[in-house]
Amino acid sequence: MASVTPPHSTIPVKSPESEYKGATGTGDVKNHGVVDVVLRVMMFATSLIGIIVMRTSKQTKLIPVAPGLVIPMAAKFSQSPAFIYLVLALSVACLYSVITCVLSVLLLLKPKGSSTGLLFHFLVLDAILLAIMASATGAAGAVAYIGFKGNSHTRWNEVCNVFDSFCGHIAGTVSLSLLPSVALLLLIWLSGFVLSKKMVR
Repeated sequence: MASVTPPHSTIPVKSPESEYKGATGTGDVKNHGVVDVVLRVMMFATSLIGIIVMRTSKQTKLIPVAPGLVIPMAAKFSQSPAFIYLVLALSVACLYSVITCVLSVLLLLKPKGSSTGLLFHFLVLDAILLAIMASATGAAGAVAYIGFKGNSHTRWNEVCNVFDSFCGHIAGTVSLSLLPSVALLLLIWLSGFVLSKKMVR
């Protein structure tokens, strides 16, 4: 009587590498690391462009002060503390983005992904820089609004009807400074999300 050999059941075997990734979520962390690098590159680019636009905002116009008498007057960002503050904040954001972007790239190259301690430091520093950028953008935006609209109650006249190019540069810089703030806000959310996943494990 012939014996019947039962068919062998196939059991999927996971490799140690896949088990490690599934347990630690390295793949997800790598994806978050790529997004982190992209956001920091965006923060660097927008901050640098904002600095360049502000630094090239100087405009000189001939202003009539009496019949037949005109004098040259220059408008530049260094005449306003709020604009100086914005340039300094953008400079800090530009330098900070370079340093943290390099660190993020190095973390991507590590086999175990990002460390919890460094992510926490990123979270805290990003939040501090976001506060600085928000205050600088708000201060510069308030001064720019007065330049465009003036203030009839305090008898501050608008100046953008005279220095149109200067005001255009200021408006462009204030608008651009919103983008690093948005990038920092997303980075804070991203770091918090990754830290929460690490804490759950």
